[in-house]
Amino acid sequence: MIRRCAMTGFGLGYAPVASGTFGSAGAVAIALGFWALVYKTPFFAGTEAVVLNITWLVLTVLAYAGCIKWGPWSVDYYASRSRKPGDPGQVVLDEFAGQWMALVAIPMTTFKLALAVLAVQFFLFRLFDVVKPPPGRRLEKLPAGWGIASDDIVAGIYANIIGQVVFRLMWPM
Repeated sequence: MIRRCAMTGFGLGYAPVASGTFGSAGAVAIALGFWALVYKTPFFAGTEAVVLNITWLVLTVLAYAGCIKWGPWSVDYYASRSRKPGDPGQVVLDEFAGQWMALVAIPMTTFKLALAVLAVQFFLFRLFDVVKPPPGRRLEKLPAGWGIASDDIVAGIYANIIGQVVFRLMWPM
């Protein structure tokens, strides 16, 4: 029950269309919740950016590790229900990992900026997740959980690089 809940992103993977997009949106919603918690809690005053970056990294690692650990189970469990062999559509924990990777070290000091960052990084991550620039397509062919999650981490890294340029150089706030 726990692994099915985790691998499907609390059920978002059961969306009838674009389950990956729903998974990414769920990760963005969780990120916005963490942003609000950190920036609205006096305890974190002055350390918000550090706390959020540690949070994104920890969440990324946990989601990636979950995909690796439960990937073989997911492939077997969803084999008869999947369009893609090896990367079941219902599994969106990999989208969570990639989406959170796209947020690491990107400045989000105000609510307005946080919303802009989340929107732009959502778009960029989804773009790179669909296009799968090298080595994403090749990594997707790795066995079970490695293949499920590695291409999304690469998409998150590409999105992060573009996000760093956009939010640090072109749109600094």
